[in-house]
Amino acid sequence: MEREKIRELISQMTLEEKAGLCSGLDFWRTKGVERLGIPSVMVTDGPHGLRKQDGEGDHLGINVSIKAVCFPAGCATASSFDRELVTKLGETIGEECQAENVSTILGPAMNIKRSPLCGRNFEYYSEDPLVSTEMAAALVHGVQSKNVGTSPKHFMANNQEYHRLTSSSEMDERTMREIYLSSFEGMVKKEKPWTIMNSYNKLNGTYLCENREMLTDVLRKEWGFDGYVMTDWGAMNDRVESLKAGCNLEMPASGGETDGEIVAAIKNGTLEESVLDACCEEFLNIVFRYEENRDREAVFNLEKDHETARRIEEECIVLLKNEDELLPLTADKKAAFIGKYAAAPRYQGGGSSHINSFKVESAMNAVEAFDYIKKENITYAQGFDDAADQADETLVREAVDAAKNADVAVIFAGLPDNFESEGYDRKHMRMPDCQNALIEAVAEVQPNTVVVLHNGAPVEMPWIDKVKAVLEAYLGGQAVGGATVNVLYGAVNPSGRLAETFPLRVQDTPCYLNYGGEHEKSVYSEGVFVGYRYYTSKDMEVLFPFGHGLTYTEFSYNGLTVSSERIKESETLAVSVDVTNTGSRAGKEVVQLYVAPRGGTIIRPLRELRAFEKIELAAGETKKVTFILDKRAFAYWSTEIHDWHVESGEYEVQIAKNAQDVVLSTAVYVESGTIIPKVFTLNSTIGEIMADPKGRTILEQSMGAMMGAEGQQMAEEAQEGDGVINDEMMAATMEAMPLRQLASFVPGVTRKALEPLIQALNS
Repeated sequence: MEREKIRELISQMTLEEKAGLCSGLDFWRTKGVERLGIPSVMVTDGPHGLRKQDGEGDHLGINVSIKAVCFPAGCATASSFDRELVTKLGETIGEECQAENVSTILGPAMNIKRSPLCGRNFEYYSEDPLVSTEMAAALVHGVQSKNVGTSPKHFMANNQEYHRLTSSSEMDERTMREIYLSSFEGMVKKEKPWTIMNSYNKLNGTYLCENREMLTDVLRKEWGFDGYVMTDWGAMNDRVESLKAGCNLEMPASGGETDGEIVAAIKNGTLEESVLDACCEEFLNIVFRYEENRDREAVFNLEKDHETARRIEEECIVLLKNEDELLPLTADKKAAFIGKYAAAPRYQGGGSSHINSFKVESAMNAVEAFDYIKKENITYAQGFDDAADQADETLVREAVDAAKNADVAVIFAGLPDNFESEGYDRKHMRMPDCQNALIEAVAEVQPNTVVVLHNGAPVEMPWIDKVKAVLEAYLGGQAVGGATVNVLYGAVNPSGRLAETFPLRVQDTPCYLNYGGEHEKSVYSEGVFVGYRYYTSKDMEVLFPFGHGLTYTEFSYNGLTVSSERIKESETLAVSVDVTNTGSRAGKEVVQLYVAPRGGTIIRPLRELRAFEKIELAAGETKKVTFILDKRAFAYWSTEIHDWHVESGEYEVQIAKNAQDVVLSTAVYVESGTIIPKVFTLNSTIGEIMADPKGRTILEQSMGAMMGAEGQQMAEEAQEGDGVINDEMMAATMEAMPLRQLASFVPGVTRKALEPLIQALNS
């Protein structure tokens, strides 16, 4: 519907009707105005499947939802590094929404993985904002191509579950811009999501639902968002202040209470009715966008979408280790499938995203269904019962016996439901003791042991040196079993890469000392050093680095070229590299480009991911991959000018296998187009002034004039000295010395004499 017609509708509404549009009708539906033809529409939980509740609603997965398809969770799909794949996922979910008359799917979830302990990390994409925003953009594009809305969440800085309804995420401006806002920025600008869901928490003391800087200044004015903002369920704090800030819709229903607060505020003059009108216009624009594009022929094909879920998960699985090329397995090998998750996989997380799957395909189901598997060569042993976190001697003994009588043991392990979920954070990174004990026992009798992990976040692996192969399946959706078997046996060549670092232990994580916070404040003291930005900058050993992943083939890189060795920040840089599949089978490679500043005055991470592309190559095939880098690839957020800024200097463009394995690099000089104005005072140091070309000239001329011949002679004698003051000490002292101190140590220099110098420096 055209905006003019929407405004005409609003002009016909009563004040109470307009206020009523600002809260839900019930748990999942918005209000309509029947007399004016304004419909009520349904929104429902995602983001990796349709959690539509026809009956009584809830937000924590307690009540039953319709039978649907559970696709791989965000932790898995981000590991695909495949925009086209995630777009296909979005298109499939969009079709399901149309078939079920759902106007908006609540997702994607795209908060940064600040710590592996966050209970909701299984829904989130990455520790890196580029990966997060690109994967989210792909999903949003896919869903909205079917004329169904998305609601990317949770905007922003919802990086812990502990006290999420009251905690304040405390961070500086640069950290906010470079990491936490950047996770959303590219997605909003490129794909224009229909809605945005704000988070429960506060940001620097202000609840996100009433944070005008975020919802209006940044989201709408700066990024161009033109949809409506809804609260997370029950996140509303102050309804009138939230409306002023730019929060359109409170969910779920308020029973009319907060609608009444809006009406009262307008009547007493504390809220302009024009603010309410603008809110209704943004909201109705999206409601009618869906209603006028209903696809009443859409079909929810459960079986077809199940196959799609399997194909997606096959691209997401990460081969972490493959010693002696144990994988892929051959069908003639006797394999013992060990572990409860081989028969009953953990494939999704707990809470609001929980899908009522119409069926679940385990690895043992796949063994029965797939023709290329010789079923007589597969045995199964449960191995553990994660209902009680202690080794069951009988189950372990059965597993060990099965492993002894096989050529290879495949252990399906990971994290049980109660270890990670929405609503609470993990206390540690360990897997259940019963599972670790099982892996140790099996590996002791079977040298050819493979571990398949079902988990939503990194885990410690005390047994890593005792097993030959590890597959990270993450929470791979309802078809995870079939996808895993296809990768184990080589029907699919694994191509996933870690979108997060697996540290050796939780104590190594950058926010370990502050995570969770105190007194309802969580201080982000690690700043921009999140994930690999921290580990690489500190040259720390990790279990598996960001971007890591193996395949059943090999890739080589050659011919790194750049379009210019020197550019201005306003220009783009083309970077090309040749990638060759040097192995014997087709495979997919994730080409990763990092930028590393060489020097500079700003403390920055050692390297940062600035581009990536997933390509498929036949055996022996070579492809040229070209990236286009703009200003943002070299920029940091300057708190002096409150904008992105490029320091003039050399930058290394790096092609890497992962965040720690650079294979090719070349240097480029980037010239800044912005001069940050300097204001010099008596407290400015000699080093600051000498680093400024203009300041250096003025200072050298002025000092000579102020000191005179006698002063210069005394300075030279002090420099020659008797060895007490060496050249290095003198240089360091002068570099850090404020101007005002010259009056105490340099003959002929007075504070009054320094005033013309200050004026000249600032002219």
